[in-house]
Amino acid sequence: MTWTAPDVKRTPGSLVAGEREMLTGYLAWFRSTLLHKCAGLNGAQLAEQTVSPSNLTLLGLIRHMAKVERVWFRQRFAGQMLDPMYDPEKGKDADFEDLDPARAAEDYARLVEECRLADEIVADASLDDTFTHADEVYSLRMVHVHMISEYARHIGHADLLRERIDAVTGW
Repeated sequence: MTWTAPDVKRTPGSLVAGEREMLTGYLAWFRSTLLHKCAGLNGAQLAEQTVSPSNLTLLGLIRHMAKVERVWFRQRFAGQMLDPMYDPEKGKDADFEDLDPARAAEDYARLVEECRLADEIVADASLDDTFTHADEVYSLRMVHVHMISEYARHIGHADLLRERIDAVTGW
């Protein structure tokens, strides 16, 4: 049986919430929107390069966002020492280029798990909590804003990729 990305109910964000609920709510909405853009596609479709010469694929976006979630929340904010998610010898774009459609379900599950772990890490943290990376001080608030912007940019890519795969468009 061929795996296909499951249907996803997008998590709505509040239009009137306080800062913490607004940031976490919209991050959840963007996370679920990326997964929603992949719903119903199999591994081969998710790995299909549809906008030549770009190396972007939906599967690559899934893999990339799993890495970004891990780096910003677990490694940088929480200070966890973790091995790289993808083989560094395959280059900085291994998340986009070292794809295996047969592992799409694993890559998808990894993103879902990294989001869960990120939420667990920040559950009791203050948006004002800080960490230092590359001699710069960052707040958890900035990490949320960065992640929302990262997802927003890539969801735009996902819209174009999905439309080229099967003409499905979204809002």
